[in-house]
Amino acid sequence: MTAALLQDSHGRVMRDLRVSITDRCNFRCLYCLPETEEAANFYRTRHDALRNPQPVALTPIRYEWKPKAHLLSFEEIERLVRIAVGLGVEKIRVTGGEPLLRRDVPQLIAKLAAIPGVRDLAMTTNGFLFARHAEALRTAGLRRVSFSMDSLDPVNFRKMTGRDGLAEVLAGIAQAQALGFAPVKVNAVVIRGLNDHELVPLAAFARERELSLRFIEFMPLDSGHAWKRDLVVPGREILARLRESFELLPVDQSGNPAETARRWKFAGGRGEVGIIAPVTEPFCGHCNRLRVTADGKLRTCLFSVGEHDLKPLLRGGADDAAIAQRLGGLVADKEAGHRIGQPDFVQPARTMSCIGG
Repeated sequence: MTAALLQDSHGRVMRDLRVSITDRCNFRCLYCLPETEEAANFYRTRHDALRNPQPVALTPIRYEWKPKAHLLSFEEIERLVRIAVGLGVEKIRVTGGEPLLRRDVPQLIAKLAAIPGVRDLAMTTNGFLFARHAEALRTAGLRRVSFSMDSLDPVNFRKMTGRDGLAEVLAGIAQAQALGFAPVKVNAVVIRGLNDHELVPLAAFARERELSLRFIEFMPLDSGHAWKRDLVVPGREILARLRESFELLPVDQSGNPAETARRWKFAGGRGEVGIIAPVTEPFCGHCNRLRVTADGKLRTCLFSVGEHDLKPLLRGGADDAAIAQRLGGLVADKEAGHRIGQPDFVQPARTMSCIGG
């Protein structure tokens, strides 16, 4: 019997589920939780330089982490993923916050890897703790990992993340490659005036280390609500600047229209770069992703202003069929797309750290 598919009213079938397992993070990234004085100074300086006539809120919202009892247990996560996979989901990505701040994550990975139908099991991490957990995660069944690393300069890294951690992230990347994780991806959020001068060094690093590097446009998901379009380096500009230094060959992506990144290989075949441009080149028309927050809220879009609480069903005695029916109903109403840049756009109340990447 063919499982019912999670299909929305726009004809998109959900195949990708991002599961946040904690809202806590040990970084304070400028584009997510800009709680450092350096972050405030950057935004203040940039907005002054851009002669922005609008007042800018530079004081971040101090987010209170959810108590452990509010978070889904590993057993609840496993059950929800199993139900979603039964409805056609194939790709599972474990996220946070920083997922490795939660205890015993390899145990969860083993549970998810054992679910029949999970074709791709991955994790997104800031990498600070990855090296110490890498072998256990690999043994448990994790096959892919994406690291967040926005700078190769220790001073700029600290400015962007709020802590000294570049050496640990680099060690984590090396450990992932040594253990056979493939592909190993590195994500870099690009912000004008902060790290856009590192586009070429980051790409060269990817070529040297045979990594898949993703440049991501700066999105309005920061707790300080200081995002401005002027700080976005458009994907087209990123590509043009890279092509001044590298011969890049397009990767054929016709078989996966839902992929978020446009990708290029380096001539010579070592590594690749991709550009994720949700602000200037939205890919909403092919979106097949859902997100579950650490406290059990389903988000049908990264920029959803509403969330749907699944925890009462998971903890209230509902059977799998009832939860599957609820998922189907929520997916049917999935938004056509985000409205960044439109007059009626409303930034989500939660930051990327609390939503899950």
